[in-house]
Amino acid sequence: MSDLTKFLFEGLPVRGMLVRLGEGWREMLARRQAAGGYPRPVRELLGEMSAAAVLMQANIKFNGALVLQISGDGPVKLAVAEVQPDLAFRATATLTGEITDDARLEALVNVHGQGRCAITLDPKDRLPGQQPYQGVVPLHGDRREPLQNVSEVLEHYMLQSEQLDTKLVLAADDMTAAGLLIQRLPVEGELNLAGKRNEDDIGLSEAFERVAMLAATLTREELLELPPERILHRLFWEETLRVFEPMTPRFACTCSRERVGEMLKTLGREESVSLIEERGEVEVGCQFCGQHYRFDAVDVGEMFTPQRDQPPSSGTMQ
Repeated sequence: MSDLTKFLFEGLPVRGMLVRLGEGWREMLARRQAAGGYPRPVRELLGEMSAAAVLMQANIKFNGALVLQISGDGPVKLAVAEVQPDLAFRATATLTGEITDDARLEALVNVHGQGRCAITLDPKDRLPGQQPYQGVVPLHGDRREPLQNVSEVLEHYMLQSEQLDTKLVLAADDMTAAGLLIQRLPVEGELNLAGKRNEDDIGLSEAFERVAMLAATLTREELLELPPERILHRLFWEETLRVFEPMTPRFACTCSRERVGEMLKTLGREESVSLIEERGEVEVGCQFCGQHYRFDAVDVGEMFTPQRDQPPSSGTMQ
């Protein structure tokens, strides 16, 4: 079971969300395992990124794809988690070297301090000439110290790009990917962090810090194993929460035979025919879900034949 629960703290400018990816997360790993799979540290990295990306997509209610990317100069060249408006998610990673079983974020992607985190918002109905919005931050803090995990990276991103105080707790194993997000709401009439602070604003900041400290006591085991209602009671039993109806994230891939065919078209007729002659067929595997698509000489020939020149099929003859 996968679910996302939103909640508000009554009387405080603080909101929260709790997500657990269960069946969908296991389905994604099973599909990737059939295509070779990932080492355990990479599975955990992708799980934390998937949970975080679902939380961020639900937080902004964006009509388009939210794409979270972490890239660098380590054995994980690129890790990507993508979430659609209906909370359908998928994730993939590109590996270029050996990965030890105890490798963490710095050893995976930020070996020489060149790692980056990017969040891209790609509108579903993009206007002509409109470009996706992208924000990028390095994988180090203001004092150049390396950030240790995905939670720290995204807290830093939200502070730098959105000027919003945020607390994230993330965890993943082979059964569940989960996350808790606590965020301070902007104060009307002032920039959330850059504007003037009055006594009320300072008091509200202290309230967020108190809630964030409670959230930080959540252990990895609790986040992965306890149901949402028990987690919220365990952390915030002294607070008055308004809890909303749960939403249901799911694993889904947007790949299709048609989209792969369009990609092959970009190679051109000559190169596509050359691949067929060399291999007998062209096989393309989706990096996200592991689905394989095969194209033979007939498929490639039809691909580059204008529709008007093709004879009608028996189903269209009158």
